[in-house]
Amino acid sequence: MIYFDNSATTKAEASVLRTYQTVSEQFFGNPSSLHQLGEKSRQLLNLSRKQIAVLLNVDNEEIYFTGGGTEGDNVAVKGTAMAKINYGRHIITSVTEHPAVIKSMEQLEHLGWDITYLSVDDKGMISLKELKQALRKDTILVSLMAVNNETGSLQPIKEVGALLRHYPSVHFHVDAVQALGKIDLELSNSRIDIAVFSGHKFHAPKGSGFMYVRKGRKLAPVLSGGGQENGLRNGTENVPGNVALAKAVRLLLENQEAKKENLLSMKNSLLDYLKTFQKVTIFSPEQSAPHIICFGIKNSRGEVLVHALEQDEIYISTTSACSSREQGNVHSIKEMGYTIKQAESAVRISLSNMNTSLEIEAFKKQFSRAYERLTTMEE
Repeated sequence: MIYFDNSATTKAEASVLRTYQTVSEQFFGNPSSLHQLGEKSRQLLNLSRKQIAVLLNVDNEEIYFTGGGTEGDNVAVKGTAMAKINYGRHIITSVTEHPAVIKSMEQLEHLGWDITYLSVDDKGMISLKELKQALRKDTILVSLMAVNNETGSLQPIKEVGALLRHYPSVHFHVDAVQALGKIDLELSNSRIDIAVFSGHKFHAPKGSGFMYVRKGRKLAPVLSGGGQENGLRNGTENVPGNVALAKAVRLLLENQEAKKENLLSMKNSLLDYLKTFQKVTIFSPEQSAPHIICFGIKNSRGEVLVHALEQDEIYISTTSACSSREQGNVHSIKEMGYTIKQAESAVRISLSNMNTSLEIEAFKKQFSRAYERLTTMEE
């Protein structure tokens, strides 16, 4: 089996799963309980928070555990809107954001907020000029993803941050779900106020995640409850999931530069190969994330190629897994200027450091056969 759908979810590291099991068995107390079992769980939770904070060079109090990327994005967007309702009702985002952000924006629009959707160019990037023109006195939030989950396109996060230093009252939220371990995110030295991360994108258990929220930035909780996570993320903490998450972050960031180079090497090998096919269109821009390749075979729907490769136990995706069973799951590609027919041909290969060069070579052999079948059928 060759698994090339790591942007949808990753296989959990074996050692991370062992950590999850051990904590589940030995530290099962509720961290809010006053007895010894609860206290041990609370201490373990705080140690995990500290470990992530140290790895990201931020303060412990700036790390909040969540259930994953969708929850984090909802808290970032709606939490800012509710916390800053008396300061303004204008929010800026882009047309190619993750559904967790787009759907949150649509909900807020129905409730009276004014949302500006920035366009993107053929590389999937916003225009800093358009962003600057969109900023208003009542703007409370700019929300952008660092790495597009469909195409691997990169937004100019540092440049946006530099611009927003002139607008200190505006929250800057970054969906960093596809970014950790793939691109540089210097949170402590940046203008980023809120960053969202999801554990199952980097070999941690599903249902785990965390947010970075800069000190002094206020968010309203989306879920009301018992005051956990300093009142921002109410509900009994997922202690084994969070401890395993912290371990996965540590493993991910060990030898980070070498791992990024390995991903880039595998990606470039695949790109060089795919470019030799006349009827293949590469949708990912040249300067993009090191682990994502989005491409399509002309006049062939993406799901046909997905299932053709699946017969050989090679697993890729039709772009975003969060909406791949619904129509409209190629919105980022269409916004980059491609036709609907071109966009519907799109598939995504997404790599992790569990993949190998041997798998890359095996994929090439099987893809050649699938390409020949699909292009012959079209003729």
